[in-house]
Amino acid sequence: MAEAHNKSNDRLTGKVAIIAGAVSSRPGTGIGKATAILFAGEGAKLLLVNRSETPAQQLCDEITKEGGQCAIFIGDLTKEDDVQRMIETVMQLYGRLDVLFYNAGLGAPGTVVNVKQEVWDQAMNINLRGAMLTARHSIPRMIESAGGSIINVSTLGAVQGFKRGDVGFAAYAASKAGLIGLTLSTAADFAVDGIRANCLVVGMVNTPAMQKFGERAREKRRLAVPLQTEGTAWDVAWAAVYLASDEARWITGISLPVDGGQMSLREWPG
Repeated sequence: MAEAHNKSNDRLTGKVAIIAGAVSSRPGTGIGKATAILFAGEGAKLLLVNRSETPAQQLCDEITKEGGQCAIFIGDLTKEDDVQRMIETVMQLYGRLDVLFYNAGLGAPGTVVNVKQEVWDQAMNINLRGAMLTARHSIPRMIESAGGSIINVSTLGAVQGFKRGDVGFAAYAASKAGLIGLTLSTAADFAVDGIRANCLVVGMVNTPAMQKFGERAREKRRLAVPLQTEGTAWDVAWAAVYLASDEARWITGISLPVDGGQMSLREWPG
């Protein structure tokens, strides 16, 4: 989708960004990949953070081939030692940190009655603990750079109750709702230091993770959106570009829906 990232206005020139959860575990363009491509196209220097090396390196090679600057870091963001090494790496490479895009996440099926304890714990660790740890170690470096932007990726399931058949999403919804609360608390605590923290509330976006549900489910999701169009990873990535840029210098503590109107709009019954 070359047209999605050939519109550079150098909105992020001079900025250094960490993309946490840079590449989907499945083929295709996920939110992390789209955001990395757009950030690089807008002039940011990147550290792509992922658990798997090969897809991260492939994305980095794609970005550098197009003239962008990036490096990769392989680690587990639920482990504080790995997060510390990640920050040390970005500082050694670029000498500053301006943007943290936290996209690492895990879907977790189950209701409160039947969700497995290990599934609950894993969702809380990846979706919430990882966001806390990366913010904890990023913020001091951002303050050294006179401020920064933290962008967390949440979901409609954090603000609305969803189910699919008899499958619940208790752990996923709770962890992503906690991420919104963490974002607000971070925004309040560090506003005086020039740190902006915002959250993207993502709706029915077609990403590689959704492909396993098939075309029928994909069409049902599209029809559930008031705009009657399917969201893409690029739609989310452009919102992230705005929040990372100086254009959003007066924006903090918000949860921005990127959902085709699904959170706000309803058809009047009858």
